[in-house]
Amino acid sequence: MANRTSSKSPKVAKKTVARRVAAKAAKPTLLAGGNPQIAKADGDGPVQAYIAAMPGWKRNVGEHLDALITRTVPGVRKAVKWNSPLYGVEGQGWFLGIHCFTKYVKVAFFRGRSLRPVPPGESKSKDTRYLDIHEDDELDEAQFAAWVKQASQLPGEWT
Repeated sequence: MANRTSSKSPKVAKKTVARRVAAKAAKPTLLAGGNPQIAKADGDGPVQAYIAAMPGWKRNVGEHLDALITRTVPGVRKAVKWNSPLYGVEGQGWFLGIHCFTKYVKVAFFRGRSLRPVPPGESKSKDTRYLDIHEDDELDEAQFAAWVKQASQLPGEWT
């Protein structure tokens, strides 16, 4: 059997490998439930990368939630940790997190038990409350914004 060699020059082969690596980096892996795997990082960029990688209808939900949070809390601090976008206030910690699951997007209010009215989803953590958003749910924007505003004024979680 003849020894096959690549007809591509080493320079072209390196460019091809670089393109494959860049393409792989541009498309995050989706973990269980369709949750995007995004590297831990501070700032709006990683949060926008997470939202862009949210599958299907969940991306629209993520964009909508991010816009409502940003409008409700000007200057909100953002980061991705544990493959979830977090929102907080500088010097006060994180007040809210978002996570994709197979059939819904979960919003965690870390001091949710202190919000009025209390968000509907219970947690194993005594302070945390959840809001689960399914594909056909209509978000009550006024209520969500009220929770976000209240949550941003409470001491947050430190991670």
